[in-house]
Formats: sequence, C-alpha cells, structure tokens
Amino acid sequence: MNYVDQFYAKIDYILKKIRTEQRKNIERAADILTETVERGGIIQSFGSGHSFAAAIEVAGRAGGFVNSKAIKEFYGINGWFEVIEGVGDAFIRLVDQQDEDCFIFISNSGKNPLHIDMAKYIKEKGNKLIVVTNLKDSQNAKSLHSSGKKLYEFADVVLDNCGDPGDCGIDIPEYGMKTGPTSSISAAYLLDSVVLQAIENLVKKGIEPPIMKSANVEGGREYNESLIEKYKDRMHRV
Repeated sequence: MNYVDQFYAKIDYILKKIRTEQRKNIERAADILTETVERGGIIQSFGSGHSFAAAIEVAGRAGGFVNSKAIKEFYGINGWFEVIEGVGDAFIRLVDQQDEDCFIFISNSGKNPLHIDMAKYIKEKGNKLIVVTNLKDSQNAKSLHSSGKKLYEFADVVLDNCGDPGDCGIDIPEYGMKTGPTSSISAAYLLDSVVLQAIENLVKKGIEPPIMKSANVEGGREYNESLIEKYKDRMHRV
C-alpha cells in the first residue's frame, strides 16, 4: 500500500477509535464548555508549536463560539521556550483569567514544562481544564518538569488523540523514519465534536448559543460584531 493510502487507513482507524473510546470524555468536556457559556465566561485554548493549529480550531472560527480565544505565545508560535521551566508560570500570569473561564490545552506529548507550569497555575486558581494529548504516549514519556508530572495529570477531562508514538503513523523502513502526522486531524475532530455537543446542550436548554458566522457570507461580519459586543472588553487581552 502506498504512503497516501496508508495514511488514509491510519486516519480512518484513529477517527473510528475516537468515536468508540472518547465519546464519554467528549460529553464531559462539552459540559464544561456549556457551563462556561452559561456563566458568560471565555473558552481559552492554548497549544505551543504546531499544536497552535488545534487551538485556533476552537477560537474565532465560523460555527464556533464567539466567546473563545487562542492564547498566543509572546515569542511566536514556534515552541522555542516550551522546554524551559518557569516560562509558563510567568506567561500564564499575563493571561486574563476569570473564575467563569475554562481552558483547553493541546500537547501531543504533554511532557514539556511550559504547559505544565501553566496548567498548575490554572488549577490553583480553580478553573476547569480540558487536555488534548496522546495519552498512552504521554503516560510512557519522561516529564521534563522538575515535578515529574505530565499535562494530563492536571486535567478535569482528558481527550486522547489515539495516535502513534511520536505522532507519525507511516513507517519508512528503508531509512528508519516515520511520516504521516495525525495529531492535528484528530485534535480538530475531538474539539469540533466537543463544541458541537456543547451547542446541542445549550439548544436543549433553550439557550441561544453564541455561534460565529462566516465573515464571508452576507451579513456575517455585522452579526459577529453584535455578538462580540458582550465580550469585547476581554476578547483582545492576552
């Protein structure tokens, strides 16, 4: 089987595994988002390096909650400082964190100090934390934090991306390499499922969900601006 077909098969396998094994966790995570919306809070997502792609899947997109934002690393999205302990502790103190907010952290390995420092602070403040990670890989990894802890240990809900060790699912035996990264696709699948379930929860409660429209449809920008008005004092802070 060629690489592309192997990749398709691997993705099909992972997404099916998510549907069968992660549904309860998706529902639990959706309950957290539902409560955040009801309380007027902000859904704050964070991913370092390539995991930032999953963070912006949650925040500021058509079909998602308007009361959401991606926390951007002050040094860019390259993940350069994620292995340095103490950076996250300083960084998270810059973030506008209110009691009614929830947080979503995405890290495939969950072993780096940046996320662990930030998660520790969030939990000390009493906020709910959803973590997207490769659970088995993270459990087997050695933490780079002095506490020895991994990110998933701070989570109220863990969403397992069900990927292979090292993220890639296609072997290149001729050169001892692997390719075909899967974590971006699985993270988006998990998080979009959580958002959809939370929206359904609100609809069933008779609450109109604050969902963004595409800015490229007629009246979309104006509609979004009217929703953002409620949260504008917080949406553009760190």
